[in-house]
Amino acid sequence: MTESAQRFDLITMGRIGVDLYPLQTGVPLAQVETFGKFLGGSAANVAVAAARLGRTTALITRTGDDPFGGYLHRALKEFGVDDRWVTPVAAYPTPVTFCEIFPPDDFPLYFYRRPKAPDLEIHPEELDLAAIRAARIFWITGTGLSEEPSRTATLAALAHRAKSGTTVFDLDWRPMFWTDPGQARPYYAEALRHATVAVGNVDECEIATGVREPRACAEALLAAGVELAVVKQGPKGVLAVHRDGRTAEVAPVRVEVVNGLGAGDAFGGSLCHGLLAGWELARTMRYANAAGALVASRLACSSAMPTAAEVDDLLARATP
Repeated sequence: MTESAQRFDLITMGRIGVDLYPLQTGVPLAQVETFGKFLGGSAANVAVAAARLGRTTALITRTGDDPFGGYLHRALKEFGVDDRWVTPVAAYPTPVTFCEIFPPDDFPLYFYRRPKAPDLEIHPEELDLAAIRAARIFWITGTGLSEEPSRTATLAALAHRAKSGTTVFDLDWRPMFWTDPGQARPYYAEALRHATVAVGNVDECEIATGVREPRACAEALLAAGVELAVVKQGPKGVLAVHRDGRTAEVAPVRVEVVNGLGAGDAFGGSLCHGLLAGWELARTMRYANAAGALVASRLACSSAMPTAAEVDDLLARATP
């Protein structure tokens, strides 16, 4: 990949695809007749979320060399995400993901990523390691560790960055992406050695650490090498524990849920925004929670990512 002299606030690396979401809620997929087409994939959505908040962001990933790949390039540019490291793979189609929408808490996903997703064809020699090291925040995901050559590329990027700036590991556990889920923990452990922040729900934390209780998860993640552990607890809110002893436990912002699938990515982009701003821990967690709540109250993921004004408004209305 071409080396860049620009220093980004955030570079994310990992999954991208096309989300096809039903335009009817509460209807089984077999009966849905109309769909909306959206940019999707966790790494792409996090970059979009941070860009919506005014941050300079870029994405490292690959698409198919097909019309859906062209659509994703156009969408990234429209959202203000730099796409210079989004390259085509002729051998594999751009992934498509369908979901079903049964509010408030049932949103099954159906991934079409076979025979292989292009975003797992990121090769180490293609990486702009200077740009990765220079970014203020570098964000990687568990999905990127699931197959080669993406696994080696992800670990190489982490090793070269060597904890310069903030390095976030989104635990992002998707068992269907692993040939043998039992092999995941050693790769997660290696990524945690190079990360400064780990983010995940209790299921994801259990894959990474072997424990499920939120406080124990946070302590185990800190012991694995990170400086800040963020454990998402769904309706119980979020727990954040820093190595220096700072702790924040923040309740969720209540909204009427339409589609909960993009909330975690909105949380991630807003977490990066707060870290870049140097906010105190509790403020960052409240802000990220509010951003996630706003997306959960909307149909889409990427196009639903809120602006700073929208997050501020929700927080003002949610404050007693």
